[in-house]
Amino acid sequence: MNTLIIIKPWAVQRGLVGEILARFERHGIRIAAVKAVLLSKDKAEKLYAVHEGKPFFKDVVGHMTSTPIVAAVLETDMLDDEAAVALVRKIVGVTDPTKAEMGTIRGDFGMRKDRNIIHASDSPESAEYEIPLFFTKNDIVSYVKQVI
Repeated sequence: MNTLIIIKPWAVQRGLVGEILARFERHGIRIAAVKAVLLSKDKAEKLYAVHEGKPFFKDVVGHMTSTPIVAAVLETDMLDDEAAVALVRKIVGVTDPTKAEMGTIRGDFGMRKDRNIIHASDSPESAEYEIPLFFTKNDIVSYVKQVI
């Protein structure tokens, strides 16, 4: 299973990248690809296309393109795709940091809902759409044993 997370500008600016990535590793989820990127407006609009037309769309695109983000592909072979995405999202916590449980990334580090610190694919289908926005297949290093 591969899924995508994006450590957003506020978290990158606050120096939380290592701590955030370590939280996934502590749960046995491996980092199969990672890169720091200054996101283009076009790519941000594609990433958040499902929210186009909503009142916050312009603001989220502006925030995501303001300073670098860190995108990462996470991998585990211990869970099916649905369970793996659910685990990643549980580690991340609910969107509103004032409602996120302590111990989750958003609960521990988030401050404002409108300046969310992390994005996580919400389904295997979303991950399949989002990962190629940042990575080619050659960028992703799989730890899953290959049967020859």
